[in-house]
Amino acid sequence: MKKDVLIWSLLVGIILSGLYSCKSSSAHNEAPTAVPAEVVTIGAADANTENDYTASLEGKVNVEIRSQVDGYLDKVYVDEGAYVKAGQPLFKIDEHRYREQLNNAKAAQHAAEAAVLNAQLEVDKVTPLVANKVVSDIQLRTAKTAYEVAVANVEQAKAQVAAASINLGYTNITAPVSGYIGRIPKKAGALISLNDPEPLTKLSDVHEIYAYFSLSESDFFTFKDNYAGTTLEEKLKNLPPATLVLADNHIYEKQGKVDMIDGQFEKNTGAITLRAVFPNEKGIIRTGNTGKVRLQRQFKDALLVPQAATIEVQDRVFVYTVGKDNKITRQAITIVGTSGNQYLVKDGVKAGDRIVVTGVDRLKEGTEIKPEKAKPAVAAQG
Repeated sequence: MKKDVLIWSLLVGIILSGLYSCKSSSAHNEAPTAVPAEVVTIGAADANTENDYTASLEGKVNVEIRSQVDGYLDKVYVDEGAYVKAGQPLFKIDEHRYREQLNNAKAAQHAAEAAVLNAQLEVDKVTPLVANKVVSDIQLRTAKTAYEVAVANVEQAKAQVAAASINLGYTNITAPVSGYIGRIPKKAGALISLNDPEPLTKLSDVHEIYAYFSLSESDFFTFKDNYAGTTLEEKLKNLPPATLVLADNHIYEKQGKVDMIDGQFEKNTGAITLRAVFPNEKGIIRTGNTGKVRLQRQFKDALLVPQAATIEVQDRVFVYTVGKDNKITRQAITIVGTSGNQYLVKDGVKAGDRIVVTGVDRLKEGTEIKPEKAKPAVAAQG
């Protein structure tokens, strides 16, 4: 009896093992399920790219106002931040010392002019005596030499008067250009010296604003190749208007123009400086502001790839293209710019190619997908 039970147990085990083996083999031979994925078709269209460059902003003219004479600051005619016109008085240095110097110089000039008259009288007196041979001609030559010395002394005295007059004029400090006054660190009564490290104030003419920005060497060559013209001057003329993005990310209301490329690259940074000019009649922007210069470039029939469809690996950008059998292939692309949420692609794909736009970071080469129509937000980009 025990023997029969053992035999039946063995038979049941063999049968169950066979059934399990068949089931496992059947499951193993089943084809893998295709992965659902949203797909778009690459198209070509006209597009604009935008590139932003960090910029420092300066007024058209920025000057330090310094005294050209020593003395006490007698008067301050303007307040900090005030707008002044060219020629308007700003400061007054105590003039008493320089007025006295001018008076002394004028007195010395009068004395020198009187000495000329005396020297001329001596020449007039000696001349007939020499003619009548009463005195030797050496006395006449001496008299004429003294006269020439007296004339030279007058010229020297006039120069001293002019110098004293200039110094007196320097006690009145006026605005060299129209613009806005900066900080005024010294007040009335302060001692002013030519060697002061700090100026009396700074004056900025900001009716036009210069935005200086830099391009690396590689960016510069790309910039140069992107615009029409055989020379840099021609390329500057063909540049579209520049846009200024302020520090708060607001777009400045006036457009500008890139009008200058520096003559050489900076050795330490390997960058070259460009300048864009923006009108600033309202004085909204001041020297020292920061922002970004935004430049646009137009592309005809550009290949547009949604940024969501790309994946970056080791500084290279890839997309997954979909073949006729719905299997995907990872393909490197070359990007030449961005337009909104799309990349403008130079090569790697072509118009009509299908690419995956969702879940690309979870896909693997050769995976079979089940293409689905992209959602409207993504499809609008493709």
